[in-house]
Amino acid sequence: MDASAGQAVTEINDRQTAGAPATLRADHAAPERLVLQRGLFHGPAPRISEELYAVVKGGKAHRERFSLRLDKGASAHTNTYFGRFAAAYWQRWTTVTAVEVGMTLEVAGKTKVRLAASDIAGHRRVVATAETRETGRIVLSTNLDMYIDGGAIWVEVDAIGGEVTITDLEWTAVAPDHVRPVAIAICTFNRAPDCAQTVAALASDPTVLAAIDAVYVVDQGTDLVQDQPLFAETEPKFGDKLRYIRQPNLGGAGGFTRGLYEVSAANEHADVILMDDDILCEPETVLRLNAFANMTVEPTLVGAQMLFLYNPDYLNVGAEETNLGKLRHGQKVSKALRNTSMLKKNQERRVDAGYNAWWTCLIPAEVVARIGLPVPIFFQWDDVEYGLRARENGFVTVTLPNAAVWHADFYWKDFDDWARYFSSRNSLIVSSLHADLDPKAITRQLFREIGEYLVGMQYGLAHTTLQGIEDYLKGPEALRDGGIAALAAARGSRADYPETIKHPAATAPVPNAHIHLRRAGGEPSRPLLILLKRALNQWTGRTQHGLVGITREDAHWWHVSLFDHVVVTDASQSGVRIRKRDKATARRLLLRAYKLLKQLRKDLPTLQSRWRAAMPELTSRENWERLYGINEKS
Repeated sequence: MDASAGQAVTEINDRQTAGAPATLRADHAAPERLVLQRGLFHGPAPRISEELYAVVKGGKAHRERFSLRLDKGASAHTNTYFGRFAAAYWQRWTTVTAVEVGMTLEVAGKTKVRLAASDIAGHRRVVATAETRETGRIVLSTNLDMYIDGGAIWVEVDAIGGEVTITDLEWTAVAPDHVRPVAIAICTFNRAPDCAQTVAALASDPTVLAAIDAVYVVDQGTDLVQDQPLFAETEPKFGDKLRYIRQPNLGGAGGFTRGLYEVSAANEHADVILMDDDILCEPETVLRLNAFANMTVEPTLVGAQMLFLYNPDYLNVGAEETNLGKLRHGQKVSKALRNTSMLKKNQERRVDAGYNAWWTCLIPAEVVARIGLPVPIFFQWDDVEYGLRARENGFVTVTLPNAAVWHADFYWKDFDDWARYFSSRNSLIVSSLHADLDPKAITRQLFREIGEYLVGMQYGLAHTTLQGIEDYLKGPEALRDGGIAALAAARGSRADYPETIKHPAATAPVPNAHIHLRRAGGEPSRPLLILLKRALNQWTGRTQHGLVGITREDAHWWHVSLFDHVVVTDASQSGVRIRKRDKATARRLLLRAYKLLKQLRKDLPTLQSRWRAAMPELTSRENWERLYGINEKS
């Protein structure tokens, strides 16, 4: 959910009566066997490669969503991103000890079927086989007993004697004694068409729709989802399951928390799948997350992976963790894949997550009951904090491979953005809550980062970062309004810094003929020494004069700081930023940073105690009701 400026009028749409929580049914009656995942043969949109689902060789094939027809002589396998069964994860975290793979085959001759498996190194072995010349149901089974550290299982089919059609491919296991109710909460802000598409995707799959007990759409914008024709067309498919709520823009934290708040009020035993509005939704992922959550040994947060929307075969990261001592989240877990084409490589090794982002993540009911609701930090780090708090209270997070949604690629968004305010402030808040920070180490790191911004002539970025630190120093009172005023301040004040403005490349207010492209060399071996040297040169004006063009990939501080006037391509590739050396602005920001970080070093221990003491009140239902305007007394 991309939180931006704006505020919707507080309103609960008449699809849900104010003060009357939706009714979610109790535990579902369990079938004899639970479907863990289904065999799919193409994706939810034409842009998605079919080979993320199944690979066909040696002949032609015809694909439907749940069926695959092979010509004579062709073979197919599901050793693919969505086709594999993540055996290592199921063996490590669930009660499942054996799986069955069933499929209906319509055959015109000899057909061979195999279950193949991999180990941590990707070595293939065959674990079960079948051969048939007759149309009917084939079921193969295998134990989950050799996969703790890594490995997966997949299906292989050879159409030897004639055409073969595969349908109704399902991976199943003995079901638990009951199936937990589950609801979906989607947070949205002025992405009405995207959100309507996501809701429609959920309704497009009857099996997934039947498994969902409710879908909450929390609309915080002014471009309303309910006004989208697709939403109106889709709504009847949900029956009484769809809940549409309007509220002020309280960011991703406020929107997702509203879903947790509403579902836990309606049924304290219901799990909640939090889902971004602007994803390309793979409905099968909902089925897989829900099945996994029903089979875990203990209540577990189950997260989907993120594939890139613009490069849809690429995985963002296999699993993430934090380095709170350096105020860092989004850190790749050791041995996890990152920015990798899933058409070329599979994640064989099991990697354990520290938390999962909320592009799509299942939160068990027990977690909400024990640890309460998220912190009202508006945007960024809210999912991190909740995952860390859950782990401290005994709940692990599993980022499940082969269950994913597509989300806009992060590297198309420029780092120099108003969102840096929330990253700066919230990294300090969350790290204070869950780690004992070293005041000297933290302030040294922050001073160095701000120094890099200043030598790179990113004065607005330095200002935005300092704003976040300033509001952290205010203590918990800074979260009093849920972030509405902070958002306006962060966005509004950036206009004072010309280099934050994005210009069309062809019409930027610089003479095009004077721009000379300068490429960067290698990264410095002694970056701190180079930073000091660049700072001195920027301060004294001993920089290279003239107008220089710099590509996005070369826009490192240690390269940009060689010059005094640069045109840098924005990460979005939709425009350019113009940076110009401004000694007076640099001096002012440097003095501000020095005073602020001196105060942070002195006050950090006390601030950590204050933030921790405020947690019960900040995360309480009463505090969120106040922010939502629920049950306000006149």
